[in-house]
Amino acid sequence: MRSPRRCSRNGCPRQAVATLTYVYAESTAVVGPLAAYQEPHTYDLCEPHALSLTAPRGWDLVRHDGEFEPPPPTTDDLVALAEAVREAARPAPRQPSPEPPHNGPPTPGRRGHLRVIPPS
Repeated sequence: MRSPRRCSRNGCPRQAVATLTYVYAESTAVVGPLAAYQEPHTYDLCEPHALSLTAPRGWDLVRHDGEFEPPPPTTDDLVALAEAVREAARPAPRQPSPEPPHNGPPTPGRRGHLRVIPPS
C-alpha cells in the first residue's frame, strides 16, 4: 500500500498537507493545498512548516488562506489496500518435495526433459 506523503523538510516525520512551489521569474514562493501528485521542483510540507515558512529576501510569499487538511484517501489507496488484503489471504506457494537420495550409478533412460547417459 502506498504510504501518505511526508513533509519534505529534513527529519520531519509529519504528513504533508501543503505544497510549496517557487515561481522564479516573478520571485514568488507559493504555499497552497497539497497537490494531487508530487511534481519535480515542488516541496510537500506539513502544517507547522507550511505556516512558518518565510520567503527569501526580496521575494513575495503567497500563502493559502484557511486551514490545511490532509487529503482524503484516493481510489488508488483503496485499490492498493484491497490488493494487499488479497495478497495476504493467498496461501503460501507449495514447496516441491525434495527428491529421495539416489544410491548407485545412474540408470539409462529419460527423466523429464533430460537424458541420463551411463558412464563409459
